Amino acid sequence: MRVAGIDPGTKSFDIVVVEDDRVVFEKSIETIEIAKDPQILIDALRDLSVDYIVGPSGYGVPVTFGNEILDPRRFAVEILLLSTEEDIENGVKIGEIGIWVYDALAKVVTYLVNHYRDRVLFIPSVIQLQTVPWYRKINRIDMGTVDKLASAFLAIYNESIRESKSLNDINIIVAEIGFGYIGIIAVKEGRVVDGIGGTYASIGTLTAGAMDLEVVVGVKRWNRWDVFHGGVFWTSNTFDLEDLIRAYKNSEEPLASLYLSFIEGIAKDIARAMTVVPRVDKVVLTGRYSRNRDIVKHLLELVRDVEIAGIQGLKGAVISKEAGQGYAAIGEGIVGGYFADIVDHMKIKEACGTVVDYVVHQAAKGFRERIIKAYRDLVKNPRFCEKLYIR
Repeated sequence: MRVAGIDPGTKSFDIVVVEDDRVVFEKSIETIEIAKDPQILIDALRDLSVDYIVGPSGYGVPVTFGNEILDPRRFAVEILLLSTEEDIENGVKIGEIGIWVYDALAKVVTYLVNHYRDRVLFIPSVIQLQTVPWYRKINRIDMGTVDKLASAFLAIYNESIRESKSLNDINIIVAEIGFGYIGIIAVKEGRVVDGIGGTYASIGTLTAGAMDLEVVVGVKRWNRWDVFHGGVFWTSNTFDLEDLIRAYKNSEEPLASLYLSFIEGIAKDIARAMTVVPRVDKVVLTGRYSRNRDIVKHLLELVRDVEIAGIQGLKGAVISKEAGQGYAAIGEGIVGGYFADIVDHMKIKEACGTVVDYVVHQAAKGFRERIIKAYRDLVKNPRFCEKLYIR
């Protein structure tokens, strides 16, 4: 059985095909190219010979196959991207690249559902996993988008195979350091139990991350694409992390301090995650910047008394990132292939509800109701959580 996964990364889209435990095909396409012309990705998918495709799943949805989706465009825009057509239209009009990517992703999802039907599936994010206690989800949405869960899945597999560990013996923190976002996932006994997603984590390269509510009320009105802004790249006016690292080494301000803000933020988020997994065996680094020697060195100085290591990809993987491999592996496991045991252990198929289920702030009531209604209207037999303590 051959299963493809599509990881819609900030810098590049990765297409990965797995057969058993091996990557048999991989392709990376610059995100900016797909943003300008989504047909490039569609053409690449059309040439694949696969049994199933795991579509780009954004903020996540309980395991959902294409033939369950009633309106693929709305499903992509409103459920997977937490957006509206007005958001897309306005963002495209002003040339906001992040929204171009959203529009491209919605077009790709529409193509996949219309052409593959029950052979395309979409998968959950961290907040929808029932292995994460509900009280950790209050007023949270981004506990790790689907790509972060996919990287964590690969890290768990890597520990089980490379370190010859039982799944129940895996206690790690997975730190995804991507081009635009950071994500920290806590894994206890081989299951995800907490997560700090990119828009909730400390400042990233592109995103501002968690923000003081005083700033929020001071601004009053925000656009959908504001989550793509406010990070150290925008502040430093450079989009090359090496520029910030060189400035730090040479004590050149303000870039040196911006780099410190970025790297200390990662360390602080790792420390937060370690409170729920007190016996952490290892911090596993994934993502585009995880192999940067300076970043690893600085994290080793900040996160003490625990091993920090990288990750080995699946056999046959050369160019694809961890998230793309994880996407494909999760899908392969869901449909009963080689990775089924890990999917079952992590209880991924039991994921339920929407990503807004645990938002309790009264000001967000309308937003919460809108997303829940969209999920109910757009998916046959929606999988709402049976035990939802917050109504």
